[in-house]
Amino acid sequence: MSFIIVCYLPFGGFLPLSQKHRKSDSGAAMRIRAMKIGIIGTGNIGSTLARKLRSADHDVRIANSRGVDGVKQLAAEVGVTAVDVRGAVEGVDVIVLSIPFFAVTALPVNLFSSVGTDVVLIDTGNYYPGMRDPHIPEIDDGLPESVWVSMQVGRPVIKAFNNVLAYTLAELGQPEGSLGRLAAAVAGDDMRSKLIAMKLVNQTGFDPVDAGSLAESWRQQPCTPAYCCDYDAQTMRKALAAAVAGGAAKILNQMPQFFARLGSNPTHADIVAANRATNVVVDEP
Repeated sequence: MSFIIVCYLPFGGFLPLSQKHRKSDSGAAMRIRAMKIGIIGTGNIGSTLARKLRSADHDVRIANSRGVDGVKQLAAEVGVTAVDVRGAVEGVDVIVLSIPFFAVTALPVNLFSSVGTDVVLIDTGNYYPGMRDPHIPEIDDGLPESVWVSMQVGRPVIKAFNNVLAYTLAELGQPEGSLGRLAAAVAGDDMRSKLIAMKLVNQTGFDPVDAGSLAESWRQQPCTPAYCCDYDAQTMRKALAAAVAGGAAKILNQMPQFFARLGSNPTHADIVAANRATNVVVDEP
């Protein structure tokens, strides 16, 4: 099995949070109105977010690289609006980038130039060098992935929805307050934008965990303890704190062989177990 096609891809100094921040994980983020949301990307993550956010009564529009005609069928199925990429960023409150990581470089020039500074931009992407993406020297040298994305688009981003598997996002969400509810990490520098992203995480069925600044978002990147392991909020915080700078790159190089051993059709449980096995650094939930 080639690592490029394994189904676990989700298209598909951190310190433990203070009690004050922990309260914001599942409380303060919820007091925000319904919003206009543009989603660029209609893979497993983007399409699932469109369904779930529409179900939460948001006004959702979706776009991909194939133009309006390329999203009409999905939009009709989900009950959202089909647009092109420029239509996904005009007059919205939130923009979700859910495209293959390097595809951010193919977005139209100045796509975000007329977007207001109060519009929240969420990056769900993950970097898979030498597998799906070309090598990016700055990231290979340690630059956090979403910091690089922010540099490409010329505006701040919030990193969210990147450390849950596509199956997890689609099938394992639970109502707020459910025992054992799974969690998703959210990192960024602007607290207002982060709280909005955390509300959306909550509305899709997961406990949002404040993972710190965008500079610390490497702690939720591929091959870290917090990445796609189906943890609850308490264990997610432990996993974020347990990440070691530079450690993920060493593990990532071994992933093609590691996941090849799972066979051609691994179950979701197999994938989660394999992800946990690469980072045996936290207690099981």
